[in-house]
Amino acid sequence: MFNLSIKLATAAIAVAAGIASPAIAGQCPKPGSMDLANAPMMPKGVTDMVISSVDLGPEIGVDGRQLRTRRLVVQPGGIVPLHSHKDRPALIYTLSGSITEYSTACGAPIEHKAGDISREADSLSHYWVNHGKVPAVLLSSDVFHGK
Repeated sequence: MFNLSIKLATAAIAVAAGIASPAIAGQCPKPGSMDLANAPMMPKGVTDMVISSVDLGPEIGVDGRQLRTRRLVVQPGGIVPLHSHKDRPALIYTLSGSITEYSTACGAPIEHKAGDISREADSLSHYWVNHGKVPAVLLSSDVFHGK
């Protein structure tokens, strides 16, 4: 009986903690989808440097693909134009600054701040704009088609 009481109390604390915890930063604030018909199609104020990559053919038999990590610096007013993640999953870590994402997977813009990570998969289409006053520095790790 004592063990059952301890287990129930532990479960109650876990549930209460889960209910009281804040929303995860950098997540979609409004379910739905955004119309991206007028999305920017050209980059502006962005530098993109491949830090390292791994050819996935010899590693795991996925020919023509690389796992790569890039460092992107998006200047204030800079734009990462509309692009798709169909068959190209990625994780984006905001190292410093902040950047706003406009996505088909969310009904409102998503603000990403330093320390946030963004999951990009499932045929997501989106673009990013730096509305801040300082550069946004991002680390992008993706499965890339080609060399």
